[in-house]
Amino acid sequence: MHIAPFDNQNKPIVDAGDATVPLNYFNIVKLRKGQAFEYSVPGYETCIVPATGSVNVDVEGFKVASLGGRGEDVWDGEPEGVYVPTAANAVMECTSDSAEIFVAGAKYDKVLDAFAVRADELDLVQYGSDDTKTHRKIKHILGQKQHDKVGRLLVSELFTVGAGGWSGFPSHKHDTDRLPLETRHDETYNFRFRPNHGSGVQMLQREDGKPGEAYHIVDGSTICLDSGYHPCAALPGYEMYYFTILGGLSQRSLVQFFQPTHAYQIETIPGIKDMIAKFK
Repeated sequence: MHIAPFDNQNKPIVDAGDATVPLNYFNIVKLRKGQAFEYSVPGYETCIVPATGSVNVDVEGFKVASLGGRGEDVWDGEPEGVYVPTAANAVMECTSDSAEIFVAGAKYDKVLDAFAVRADELDLVQYGSDDTKTHRKIKHILGQKQHDKVGRLLVSELFTVGAGGWSGFPSHKHDTDRLPLETRHDETYNFRFRPNHGSGVQMLQREDGKPGEAYHIVDGSTICLDSGYHPCAALPGYEMYYFTILGGLSQRSLVQFFQPTHAYQIETIPGIKDMIAKFK
């Protein structure tokens, strides 16, 4: 499902219990200097990630000063995040002139401990190649390094390296719990382009060998993925970014099932096996 950019007025774009991706939660919060935003999501663990600007965060007494600090856009510096336990009350206060903050969530009942992920604690992966048109970089905020401190939530930022090219290829899905072959993970994306008048396409093929769907994605588009194989691409001449939320049904580690038609191309893309391992 494609949700076109709109002024959500700091209200969830993907709320708890969403019909398409019930395991996910997603909000975009926009603040001016000195403004504060408070939230709590019963039944969901969340992560606060400034897209731009910086905020002070207070999670029921766990305080983090000056989280974030990117300038004009998501390419301007490294991400940072604060993990917010299930149903905990979180307050963020803008300390820069303005801030845009992503709030990612996954359904999870247990209550864990809050913690921060600073820029030097990210898990970074770069793979693919210009020749295969799959060159990209991933910045894991809640990734493998935080595995023992998080319930079901995976949060990452994905960048195309260079202008144009594909991401999420070879095509894969993760809509059914059938270990060891695959796990059920709902997934939500928010896209950005540089320059921001760029755009791309999100494919969604429900069954191998049958025609699927495609969505025209623009700067600010949100995509909710409940089932099917889902590669995406940026137009030539434009860089693409997407904020990625994964919520597992029965476990946190993601097991992707690669589309049989294209699975052999795993062997042709440099570094892709390392990328796959980082989602564990």
